[in-house]
Amino acid sequence: MSMESIVIRGVSLERAQAKVTISGVRDVPGTASRIFGAVGQANLLVDMIVQNVSRTGITDISFTVHKDDVAKAEAALRPVMPDLGEGVTLEATDGIAKLSVVGIGMRSHSGVAAEMFKALSDAGINIEMISTSEIKVTVTVAEGDIDRAANVVHEAFGLGAA
Repeated sequence: MSMESIVIRGVSLERAQAKVTISGVRDVPGTASRIFGAVGQANLLVDMIVQNVSRTGITDISFTVHKDDVAKAEAALRPVMPDLGEGVTLEATDGIAKLSVVGIGMRSHSGVAAEMFKALSDAGINIEMISTSEIKVTVTVAEGDIDRAANVVHEAFGLGAA
């Protein structure tokens, strides 16, 4: 059996996360640079980054940080907010966790994300953010749902109990 034939190798989770969302930013070159330049200067570790589709030149950008870094992220972003557009808002939400399915076989198998999303949906677990790479699909869910989410995803991929 080749490594490629093993679609999902495992499920991982990360608790104590927070989502920071900057809404109503101008969708122009340099916006992401200003935001993540400020975050980087504050020495914050950012994991998931999601930018929504622009609507009439305005977009939203969300990212995750450890929940203990929320105040530091907000403080780092306040000085750049006026440069991002009129009516820009900043919102931070803690109480989330990240759940990932990982496997090199995902490169050659379609439907992994759909199967993961269906398992979570069938369990009544809402997905807040989604990020993908060639070998990983990561979602954020309410931290109170993370253990159940890990269990249903383990079951969906035949990995046994979490």
